[in-house]
Amino acid sequence: MMSPQSPSSEQDFSVSPLSERPDKPEEACGVFGVYAPEENVAALTYFGLYALQHRGQESAGIATFEGNLVHCHKDMGLVSQVFNEEILETLTGYLAVGHTRYSTTGSSLKANAQPAVLDTRLGKLALAHNGNLVNALELREKLQKQDRCFLTTTDSEAIALAIAEEVDSGKDWLEAALSAFKLCSGAYSLVIGTPEGMIGARDPHGIRPLVIGVLKEETTRYVLSSETCGLDIIGAEYLRDVEPGELVWINEDGLASFHWGQEPDRKLCIFEMIYFSRPDSLMHDETLYSYRLRLGEQLAKESLVDADMIMGVPDSGIPAAIGFSRQSGIPFGEGLIKNRYVGRTFIQPTQHMREAGIKMKLNTLKDVLKGKRIIIVDDSIVRGTTSRKIVQALRDAGASEVHMRISSPPVTHPCFYGIDTDNQEQLIAATTSVKEIEAQIGVDSLAYLSWEGMLQVTDKDPHSFCSACFTGDYPIEIPERIKRSKLILEKVT
Repeated sequence: MMSPQSPSSEQDFSVSPLSERPDKPEEACGVFGVYAPEENVAALTYFGLYALQHRGQESAGIATFEGNLVHCHKDMGLVSQVFNEEILETLTGYLAVGHTRYSTTGSSLKANAQPAVLDTRLGKLALAHNGNLVNALELREKLQKQDRCFLTTTDSEAIALAIAEEVDSGKDWLEAALSAFKLCSGAYSLVIGTPEGMIGARDPHGIRPLVIGVLKEETTRYVLSSETCGLDIIGAEYLRDVEPGELVWINEDGLASFHWGQEPDRKLCIFEMIYFSRPDSLMHDETLYSYRLRLGEQLAKESLVDADMIMGVPDSGIPAAIGFSRQSGIPFGEGLIKNRYVGRTFIQPTQHMREAGIKMKLNTLKDVLKGKRIIIVDDSIVRGTTSRKIVQALRDAGASEVHMRISSPPVTHPCFYGIDTDNQEQLIAATTSVKEIEAQIGVDSLAYLSWEGMLQVTDKDPHSFCSACFTGDYPIEIPERIKRSKLILEKVT
């Protein structure tokens, strides 16, 4: 159950103690946009955001354009909590921009919900952002010197204000966006609405995904989405990815492509493939479900032990567990049942409920587990808190042995490009050996997928991925003050 506060309550989830936070790296946001005159763009965007709900559950918003008139509604909560039919009926127009948020820069407050809507010389703009700028503070200070006023503590507002500054200096929308992007350093996949058309853009490394779709049989009605699952739900056909360092300009004349600044250097976040993106989304011309099956197969080749049953941690560990089972010949089974109607454990209202959080989310099948030697597969371990509770639950249900296998290498470094991970000291694999982690989480054995094995399964140029969370090799330099806090912009308000 969600917190008893209303979805619009400005509760600051981001300051929750570590013990209350989910034991997974958390995605930043989902972005979505539709340019489709004579279509119900608000409804299409609602369903697109619904499909992208896994990318952010703190707040949601939609802005629509009707000439120079912009309608916008955003609030705290899930997409289904923020919108209803009555609200959607007020969001009329030919262009819509939508957003689901998980805060990685700026606290989880209604004021920080997106899209960010600003006035300019040419009318309003609405911006939805997935990612993190690493030069957000410098950009903010530059804009403040130009008398730009900030109303939020997000780096997304800094991008929007940078575009507004360029527009107000005399540039058109396209020129302004291209100029503003040259000022931005970090990860950004953007959907931007203007009275004249829609912009989609990715940073020169393409760290966060963004795809282009077209509504069937309508070649001038385009959709932008963080993932292809957002296209599928509204019946749009996948056209292609927005390329790293590319801006697409969509209006009544169709789609045009532009590039700016530095030479693109592709560094897609590999965790998008391992965990973040939905398994039914396409990357590299295959579903991520198929990719995760192969991760499990490779994991079985590297770290098989005698066992009676393979099981996955619902839901993200299941594809790799099935792959592990196929490769090993050990039967796959379900020993944990997930309650999909439970909110995040870190926003439960009492300490007792927080401590019981894993039981609220997952329950064991005692008759299935009793006396069995279990291999349980998950996609990652960040802090180890949830893993320990799951292992204890399996033992309490009668499992005679519990072996844990992880379908990615150890997470040893924090992310600054749009994923909410802790500082390095709070990442269990950064400070603790595998043997020590085994003891801490209570398993008979623990093994991670090797770095080499992951790259072999990926079967792409290893230099085309950002893997900083595994290696510490950051493709964009991280300023020291950004390393200290994701909430650094709140200290300059």
